[in-house]
Amino acid sequence: MNPVRKQRLLVVIFIVLGVSLAVGLALFALQENVNYFYSPQQLQAGEAKLDQKIRVGGLVVPGSVKRDPQSLKVEFTITDQQATAVVRYEGILPDLFREGQGIIALGKLSANQVVEADEVLAKHDENYMPPEVQEALEKAGHPGRNTQASAQ
Repeated sequence: MNPVRKQRLLVVIFIVLGVSLAVGLALFALQENVNYFYSPQQLQAGEAKLDQKIRVGGLVVPGSVKRDPQSLKVEFTITDQQATAVVRYEGILPDLFREGQGIIALGKLSANQVVEADEVLAKHDENYMPPEVQEALEKAGHPGRNTQASAQ
């Protein structure tokens, strides 16, 4: 083989290997930052992996909010009208958080099937419900509170 062709071949091989390595590292990094959405029914069915970042959404069950008077810890139950899931959170809840309203909790599922939330998001007005929560409620056979959001 001609030395010039051999050198060009080596350069092309190094470029292909470098691009492949960069793509592989990018995909690995993206995989670590993916948050999958689950409804309480899916959590109960065991679809979520333990210690994986997830989002879980539903309506806060009235009477389920328990606050620790000594700290900012709070525990509450959410439902999609088919199943329930317990969420634990330590921090200041959004101002619009209240019983009977749709929320999304971001966190990890622990071994005892409790969502250890790092962040809790609440709806922002009386007509809005997060699309994932609305879809989960509709799949469960409950129309939810927002028929306008699904039309948008």
